[in-house]
Amino acid sequence: MDLRPRHIQSFSGFTKNEVLKMEQLINDSKEQCMEVQSCKKLAKLFNRSSGRAGKPVVKWTEIQSWYQQNQQQDTFKETSSNEPKNLANATEAVTQNKATGNPNIPEEKDIISRLEFEARSSKDGAWYDVDTLLSYRSLSSGEIEIHVRYVGFGAEEDEWVNAKVSIRVRSIALEHSECHTVKVGDLVVCFQERQHQARYYDAHVLEIQRRWHDIRGCRCLFLIKYTHDNTEEKVRLRRLCCRPEKLVNLP
Repeated sequence: MDLRPRHIQSFSGFTKNEVLKMEQLINDSKEQCMEVQSCKKLAKLFNRSSGRAGKPVVKWTEIQSWYQQNQQQDTFKETSSNEPKNLANATEAVTQNKATGNPNIPEEKDIISRLEFEARSSKDGAWYDVDTLLSYRSLSSGEIEIHVRYVGFGAEEDEWVNAKVSIRVRSIALEHSECHTVKVGDLVVCFQERQHQARYYDAHVLEIQRRWHDIRGCRCLFLIKYTHDNTEEKVRLRRLCCRPEKLVNLP
């Protein structure tokens, strides 16, 4: 597993405004919003919006899947603010499922099926989107590891990761209009582009050069420092993702 590229143009999630729009529709009519024609109409609306400029197109099936997995209002805030608890529930639910042979996870732990995770690979220290939480194990040290399968990779790339430090709720791409939410000192996930690889790594924001936006969107420059190799780089907003709790805690 020498390279595990995470292509920047692959679908990586809905924007904050898109999630708010879908939450509004799900409150109005749960059944109607999941119909094929409604999802197709909404996908066309999202793809024509200025907020998706420069981002991958949204497929109607992705919208329908989101609705199927998000039946409650404020799911995003609930899962982000309770991330450690939800990860603990994930391992407990997997354990119970394995021990009893019952494929039905207890109702109070059903929240786990609606979460999207990212995990840090021990091979390169980069973050990758998680497709499936396969199982879990307890080490003699008392630490817990979760067996994950990554989005876009087969079983041969499955990996055991530390539940405390190497798996978390997925980071979120920011819209151009949300650049003001990024502050000096923030922990972000940055798309590091090198000659032979492109991966997502943790970084801290050291300095921000605020600039006027134009037709291309945000033109601000962010000086970041990667945590894995301490290198510094100036990047545009399009290469940054923020942690979910950052958006939840906004006033």
